[in-house]
Amino acid sequence: MKTRFNSYDIICGVAELQRLVGYRVNQIYDIDNKTYLFRLHGGGASEKVTLLLESGTRFHTTGFEWPKNVAPSGFSMKLRKHLKNKRLEQISQLGGDRIIDFQFGTADAAYHVLLELYDRGNVILTDYEQTILYILRPHTEGESVRFAVREKYPMDRAKKENNELSEDSLRKIIESAKPSENLRRLLMPILDCGPAVIEHVLIEHGLENHAVNVTADDGQDDTGKAPEEAPKGNKTKKKHKTRNQQINNAATKTFDMETDLPTLMKAITAAYDIIEIGRKRSCKGYIIQVKEEKPTDGEKVEHFYRNVEFHPYLFSQYKDQPFKEYESFMEAVDEFFSTQESQKIDMKTLQQEREALKKLSNVKKDHSKRLEELNKVQDIDKRKAELITCNQSLVDKAILAIQSAIASQLSWPDIQELVKEAQANGDVVASSIKQLKLEINHISLLLKDPYDCNADTSENEADNEESMIVDIDLALSAWANARRYYDLKRSAAQKEQKTIDASQKALKSAERKTQQTLKEVRTISNIAKARKVFWFEKFYWFVSSENYLIIGGRDAQQNELIVKRYMRSKDIYVHADIQGASSVIIRNTTGGDIPPKTLLEAGTMAISYSVAWDAKVVTNAYWVNSDQVSKTAPTGEYLGTGSFMIRGKKNFLPSCHLIMGLSLLFKLEDSFVQRHQGERKIRSTEDDIDEHNAKQTEVTYAELDDISEVNDASEGALSEFPNTEVKVEHDTGRITIKSQLSSEVQEPETVEHQQETLENEEEVAIIEAGPSRKKTQTSRKRREAKGRSDKTEIEKPQENSAEVEPIASNKLKRGQKGKLKKMKLKYKDQDEEERKIRMMILNSSGKDKIVVSEDKDDEKSHTQRKIPNVDKTGESVPKNQIEIDENDDTPIGVDADLLDTLTGQPLEDDELLFAIPVVAPYQALQQYKFKVKLTPGTGKRGKAAKVAINMFSKDKACNNRERDLLKIPLSHTDMVAMSTV
Repeated sequence: MKTRFNSYDIICGVAELQRLVGYRVNQIYDIDNKTYLFRLHGGGASEKVTLLLESGTRFHTTGFEWPKNVAPSGFSMKLRKHLKNKRLEQISQLGGDRIIDFQFGTADAAYHVLLELYDRGNVILTDYEQTILYILRPHTEGESVRFAVREKYPMDRAKKENNELSEDSLRKIIESAKPSENLRRLLMPILDCGPAVIEHVLIEHGLENHAVNVTADDGQDDTGKAPEEAPKGNKTKKKHKTRNQQINNAATKTFDMETDLPTLMKAITAAYDIIEIGRKRSCKGYIIQVKEEKPTDGEKVEHFYRNVEFHPYLFSQYKDQPFKEYESFMEAVDEFFSTQESQKIDMKTLQQEREALKKLSNVKKDHSKRLEELNKVQDIDKRKAELITCNQSLVDKAILAIQSAIASQLSWPDIQELVKEAQANGDVVASSIKQLKLEINHISLLLKDPYDCNADTSENEADNEESMIVDIDLALSAWANARRYYDLKRSAAQKEQKTIDASQKALKSAERKTQQTLKEVRTISNIAKARKVFWFEKFYWFVSSENYLIIGGRDAQQNELIVKRYMRSKDIYVHADIQGASSVIIRNTTGGDIPPKTLLEAGTMAISYSVAWDAKVVTNAYWVNSDQVSKTAPTGEYLGTGSFMIRGKKNFLPSCHLIMGLSLLFKLEDSFVQRHQGERKIRSTEDDIDEHNAKQTEVTYAELDDISEVNDASEGALSEFPNTEVKVEHDTGRITIKSQLSSEVQEPETVEHQQETLENEEEVAIIEAGPSRKKTQTSRKRREAKGRSDKTEIEKPQENSAEVEPIASNKLKRGQKGKLKKMKLKYKDQDEEERKIRMMILNSSGKDKIVVSEDKDDEKSHTQRKIPNVDKTGESVPKNQIEIDENDDTPIGVDADLLDTLTGQPLEDDELLFAIPVVAPYQALQQYKFKVKLTPGTGKRGKAAKVAINMFSKDKACNNRERDLLKIPLSHTDMVAMSTV
């Protein structure tokens, strides 16, 4: 199987990639320590191309999405530093060697990436003077050539291209060749075009299987003498056959210098023409395949095509084999290497099918062998019984003779001598005794049928064909011995019948198990190839009950990512009113208003993926528009990774329970999508109002006992107060009422004042990235331990604590003591009241925060810090000041059609491709077929997920296809998705 580029592949690949000259480097990634991706963009329509380089193996453009390392390697960072935004100026091959030079930039700003495709390969970054800046595999060649950083790359060491070969020089090469050397092997180091081109031109000119300098002695050695005399036997023969397979197996012809040399020159000229064609224009691509037969029980034969080689030209030696044709060589190479994994899966499946059928075949063979042995035993026992019956008098005489000798108290050796003497005297009875087994009280008699019609045949034939040695028990008579053999035959027949009955059951069980194994293997293989990891699966995600995709960050980096890259102008940002929560985005593809049910589900997700889950604390969540989220910090503030600035009014959502759910979404085949339209439809306005009123009534009766008087006073005029919002903070117990009053109705003065304050004041808050759950738990334990250690100090008298506390809190850093002395001297005439007046004039309070009102101070949460109001007379606050990485081609829009192909309510006859586990708020899973409730607890998440999947598979409503999908080993992404809560 071909695994790397040869010389002709490099020539054609370099020629085809000339279209990339002028493209700029967008980004560089590494797949592994040998493979790197160059994202290029350019052209008239800003075309984006991905160039893949693998050290020692290949280079080509790719249309597949390759898995990239999470953190870029040092080599990737070095390449990014020097090559990002550089223009690709030149792609060339160094001489005739397997080294490709990619030049980025011009003149003194030029950088070269040298890709070596021979030996173990290498990737080298150099500057315009060929000084090595970074090298993937530092090494030395001999004592003079050293490949390391700050060394000069020896460009002159590359093999020079040989475009001319005269007839005289070719004659000398042939004359100096080894005896019986293959012509193809001889031309390999001369022509820089690879073995495939050489074999092609030799076949075209009738010079295949030709050997040079063949002698008569060499022919004799090849025919057999040398292999026979080889002392090491099979190993030497195998190596000899492998090395000279074409010479020994095919009709080897001797190369005639006079007649074949002109033809060889024509073949070499044709090889140069093929090389020239590869340099001048882009070639088509061909993948050579091998036909593999799949093992099946039925008469229908299935075949599987396995890719073995890729070429830029359909050579003569491959015309009779199955192949695939592609528009370009790069496309063929990309398809060949990208489908290697699926090819491995297919081969593994094929092997497992063969093993399963082999087991079934072994069971059948064992069954037939047992029956055959039992039949043979019955025939032998029956034959022995018949022979004893026919020779009854002879058997009785033999038994009597041996019993008489034993009764005479002769020793066993004496009895043996007595039998031999009788046989020598020609006694018939003694002649029939073949062996004495006196230790078991048996003798062996040679018996034959005395009534056989072929009695006149020769004695030898009769002895060989009709005679049989039969063991006779001395304690029984001839009839009793015959009966014993008939009993053995009868028991063997019964055993045969039992074996047949048991074997039929065993065969049915083995066939059933084999069919089940084949079905499972094929199902797993199909799904393993069909399973596609969607872009949103790297985040927390779920699909709301109204078909909106909702994503959330797993950590501070992902919080930053989803706001920077995935949040658009119509999207909604949701966050929990507590520190250490995930940033949640509702992807709004319709462009309209987000329904309240979806907002509530997103709020439940934001609260559940926060420290409130581990602390089992119920809190609120709020939502804002995307233009209210900014990365621009106020003066003197700094926003770290995952922290954002929220400007303007925050819309708080009702409190919700900490209840999540685990379920499964099934990917539908395209033709079955229409049957599931409207499963997650957007609710109408009337439904929303009814649901909101029902929830508001429930909250009022269950939670708002403290404001029953206000509700009673306003009950009579309920129609005049359509937009009354009641907010209950469960952590502080505080109640807030906000209303939009009509011109004819007035609220109490305190409520009106509070409303004016909330509506007129623009609120600015910073959302800080909280620590992860593990860090939060660790820090909480550390604080508890510290609290226990400081318990004795807390219990000290008030006087002592009053004296100690200021000392602990006012520890001065180095250099601050002198500054304080200078400040005391400067402001010694200023009292505290004057200081406050001056600070208010300057609109600053030092390190103390301005308290707007007692109510506002109470509303502060752990995740927000109040900042003075933004000056509205100045520049307007820009919308979403976060820079979006436009260079990354990750899909930024949610494909609504994609969500429609995922269903949680599969029908009986649906064609399902694969299953995706999803963790979502439980109210979003009410209509799903499989669901399990998740609540905060001490259980292990991964174990709970496996138990849930096992429960789903044992459910009576689960059909065979769904059960097959659940048996598939879950990927790492799926396990992460299930073990998040």
